[in-house]
Amino acid sequence: MPETMIAAPDTMTLDEIVENFSLLEEWDDRYRYVIELGRGLSPLSERDRTEVNKVQGCASQVWLATRVHPDGAGGPVLTFAGDSDAHIVRGLIAILFAMFSGKHAREILSTDAIAAFEHLGLREHLTPQRSNGFRSMVERIRTDARGALVA
Repeated sequence: MPETMIAAPDTMTLDEIVENFSLLEEWDDRYRYVIELGRGLSPLSERDRTEVNKVQGCASQVWLATRVHPDGAGGPVLTFAGDSDAHIVRGLIAILFAMFSGKHAREILSTDAIAAFEHLGLREHLTPQRSNGFRSMVERIRTDARGALVA
């Protein structure tokens, strides 16, 4: 896998990830790519490793910290930080951040993350537990977006 393919996940777009996936023919290479995405995540601060930030429904330990930024007429913008004790889950977090971080709450709620997950072929190549964990992370992000709209 070419090293130039891995940018900082905090700055990658979902389109870039999809394009990189299309360049990798073997699932083993795609799996390694997802892990590399996770390795590039910014570290999660110890103060964000709380029970409140822990995502329920994941087989691994997963923390997602949400920051809400008021943005005038466009509504609140959400940014995220996260971590997991599982390498592949860290990669899934990086994919979710490419989809959602820095977006308006309404845009987050209108994005079909599960369709993107399936488009990348992740559903068929991950265990049901990992797929369920991905759904739990998506639901947590969506819940935070709904909360930002009513705050």
